[in-house]
Amino acid sequence: MIVCTAVLAAGAPVVPQRFRPPAALLAAVPPSPAPGPSPEFGPAERAELTRALDAYLDGRPGSVSLAVRDASGGLSYVYGDELRTATASIVKVNIVMALLLRAQRDGRPLTSAERDLAERAVTVSDNGAATALWHAIGGAAGLAAANEAFGLRDTVPGSGGFWGSTTTGAADQAELLSALVSPASPLSAPNRRYVRDLMADVVPEQAWGVSAAADGPADEPALKNGWLPRDVHEGRWTINSIGLVRAAGRLLLIAVLSERQPAMRAGIATVEGAARTVTAALDRPHEHR
Repeated sequence: MIVCTAVLAAGAPVVPQRFRPPAALLAAVPPSPAPGPSPEFGPAERAELTRALDAYLDGRPGSVSLAVRDASGGLSYVYGDELRTATASIVKVNIVMALLLRAQRDGRPLTSAERDLAERAVTVSDNGAATALWHAIGGAAGLAAANEAFGLRDTVPGSGGFWGSTTTGAADQAELLSALVSPASPLSAPNRRYVRDLMADVVPEQAWGVSAAADGPADEPALKNGWLPRDVHEGRWTINSIGLVRAAGRLLLIAVLSERQPAMRAGIATVEGAARTVTAALDRPHEHR
């Protein structure tokens, strides 16, 4: 597994050799469908899902927060929203979106150099590329300005060059994902599609996480993960996954954040299990529609 630990610093790691999956996997995630009748997901269903997540996470180490939205706007649910944790590499999507918003307001496309940096930052999680883009958007102040436009409320950019220490909540990450599918997004449709394309092209070694909730292998997700052992947690891991996933018959925006995981693989298993728990619960009311 490629581990480009997202951190905190501006040093550039060795970039792994890029693996390109078959062209079918590189297709853009389609935009959200027009809103229509959605399955019932009222108080009883929310309580049932919360109980299912409580049961799944009971006895597991660490803390987990999760947010899920139907891309059509028919459903929104948050679990453990009090958790605010370091983004690690998921912030690379946010940085690219901030770059696109800045270029869009300047009335220009990205340069070829910027596109190369954006591709490397998202698809292979290259830290050096993310650091270059961080400076290009104006660092913490630039990210904060973009996030105001994206409607984020609980995301605090890392100071200096420490982009990986940006803190966020699951609901904010779902809001950020909404800006990749909603016509009301401050990003243009081509720019939204561009970011989704990058997220759909993440190298296979880094395609774990919310992808575990997809309906099947044909339903390729668009996602970005972050993983980081933290000194402040005595070396335990922050494991995060955000993405657009076709599951339970719908296009879902899913963000799962976790911290204090005992090991990277254990954290991945917890994040994936939480995502599957949610989509399994959403399938139940869907079947009785």
